[in-house]
Amino acid sequence: MKALIIYDSVYGNTEKVAKAIAGAITPPHEVRVLRAAEAKPSELGPFDLLVVGSPTHGGRQVPAIRDFLDKVPGPSVKGVKVAAFDTRTSSKVSRIFGHAAGRIAHGLEQKGAVLAVPAEGFFVDGSKGPLKEGELERAAAWAKKVLSTVSK
Repeated sequence: MKALIIYDSVYGNTEKVAKAIAGAITPPHEVRVLRAAEAKPSELGPFDLLVVGSPTHGGRQVPAIRDFLDKVPGPSVKGVKVAAFDTRTSSKVSRIFGHAAGRIAHGLEQKGAVLAVPAEGFFVDGSKGPLKEGELERAAAWAKKVLSTVSK
């Protein structure tokens, strides 16, 4: 199985989560991790799993992820298993505005992708982080869950 993880990170927390997810995808599976600005949506190669992650800012994904998703041609993800994650605070305000992961998942599903597991959020302390204790381990466990769903 080939997996592609696309992410953007403002304070480094989402990058750490993306790398923890990638680290949990072990051989014989292949994984590639790219920052959204490095990814060329029109040149996405064949992959079995696409994972997209973003910090939550104002209830949405950051502009780099929105731009990436807007440029992804529908045929390139049609029928592909996808998963979405974000980093977020646990404040009441963030619950009011929503989170990035659900919006990412919805956007990919609109293009014909198949959501492998429900979107997931990983928590940071304050607005800049760091990640709360245990979140990197939880990200690795989530990645294993995603893999078991995709490998069926």
